[in-house]
Amino acid sequence: MPELNNQPGQIRIGVSPLSWVNEVLQEFGANTTASQVLSEASVAGFQGVELSRAFPSDAAQLGRLLNQHGLQLASGWYSGFLADRSFEEECEAVVNHATLLQTLGASVLVYGECGRMAENALDIPMSGRLRLEQGEWPAYCERLSRFAAHIESRFGLKIVYHYHLMMVAETLEEVRNLMRSTSPDVRLLLDTGHAYAAGFDYNHLIVEFGARIDHVHLKDVRQQVLDHVRRNDLTFNDAVRAGMFTVPGDGVIDFAPLSRFLVDSAYSGWLVVEAEQNPELFPPLATVTRANQFVRQHVLPAPHNT
Repeated sequence: MPELNNQPGQIRIGVSPLSWVNEVLQEFGANTTASQVLSEASVAGFQGVELSRAFPSDAAQLGRLLNQHGLQLASGWYSGFLADRSFEEECEAVVNHATLLQTLGASVLVYGECGRMAENALDIPMSGRLRLEQGEWPAYCERLSRFAAHIESRFGLKIVYHYHLMMVAETLEEVRNLMRSTSPDVRLLLDTGHAYAAGFDYNHLIVEFGARIDHVHLKDVRQQVLDHVRRNDLTFNDAVRAGMFTVPGDGVIDFAPLSRFLVDSAYSGWLVVEAEQNPELFPPLATVTRANQFVRQHVLPAPHNT
């Protein structure tokens, strides 16, 4: 099985399979194989990948594929429902996913809150996002804190919370509320693109919660597309189809604050290039290769840039 050697100060560059295969939009990468994703990720110079629907769910089979291409498993998205269900129900639901991550040597579990979402939430106008009532936050954060402690105790995995458009933690104030109301067991996934698209500067999260950042998703945003999406109140899926997100270096986000954070902090996790865009319009190998070069030149601290 691949092993993750988490040495102090070690930063690794990974890539999300979303540049090849979309997890929700079935037409994006419908016929793409795991071997194509992994071989091209390796050729592009990445050290690891996150999980994908294109990958086998059997740990032994996936482990062989990762080893074949010289890649590690950085993590994988988990759709949690703690906003709607109990701690006990979530602990039972997560077992297979957490076991897979643990077996393949990952150190973090990406938690995305899919509770309290409207039916077909990604296909309704983004103004229709459902929110937690103010009085519901304390109990939600208590369940999340217990869940994070349980996952680390049982599986040796840290929960990294992924704030996300159309989910209960989208805005800066919602992310602040969540981080201030949960225990330190709940870590933070810094996603540059979702912050920008939600209307705030991701550097606020670095300044306020930098010590709890344990995973980074590197997205960029095309400003003209974002403006069109907000002006016309499009759906999240239509925003993705329109090309709102792209790889770092192809949009308007300033990555200098992140680079400074990596220099000044003890961060030793993954930087994961992630772009939800049409692989037919943006050929994955060329796109992620260019992104890898951008990250190494403009984001990664010089001592790590080898």
